[in-house]
Amino acid sequence: MIPSNFPPREEIARLTARALLEIKAVHFNAETPFTLASGLPSPTYIDCRKLISYPRIRSVLMDFLTVTVMRDAGLEAFDNIAGGETAGIPFAALVAERMALPMTYVRKKPKGYGRNARIEGAMTEGQRVLLVEDLTTDGGSKLSFVDAIRDTGASCGHTAVIFYYGIFPETTQRLADHGVALHHLCTWWDVLAEARVQGSFDEATLTEVEAFLSAPRAWQEARKPA
Repeated sequence: MIPSNFPPREEIARLTARALLEIKAVHFNAETPFTLASGLPSPTYIDCRKLISYPRIRSVLMDFLTVTVMRDAGLEAFDNIAGGETAGIPFAALVAERMALPMTYVRKKPKGYGRNARIEGAMTEGQRVLLVEDLTTDGGSKLSFVDAIRDTGASCGHTAVIFYYGIFPETTQRLADHGVALHHLCTWWDVLAEARVQGSFDEATLTEVEAFLSAPRAWQEARKPA
């Protein structure tokens, strides 16, 4: 069913942050930082994949993602919903169901046999495709998915994520330079604010997380492995 209730953006951000904290998808550790895929340290880590195991929260957030996209991009802006392998696939399916649209998914690379395809499902020339993912950090991985979609002759000018880091100012410009608009539900700043309200972590940890969010590159440089 297509959602018809459009809560204020601030309420969507707050409730999404609260939901992520509730299912313990958010991890803060200032003493022993996490290592990101880039090899750099971070006192924050988020696992949006956990949402698929919580049907009530999952349903609410997928409603939020659907109405965010419809409000920002248009009610009839898309013909196909594509998920990025692998985390974006279930969320793309749920959004596609709500918008009553076909669903496809995009592989990270050709599978190496058969048709050697990167697009699974039916995507045709001229379709307007929304790329759905769980999160974005700096937007880099989205560009490869977008290019694979465009290689079919379809267009892709929008990507929607549950969580956007919101701390690297170059992200939205990087996507915009590629002709892609970013839509999201909440950022680390929303999660930090809700974590303080909920008392989810001790104040020393939250203070260190805030220092990272305010100057992430400097924080990482000071703590990267020798």
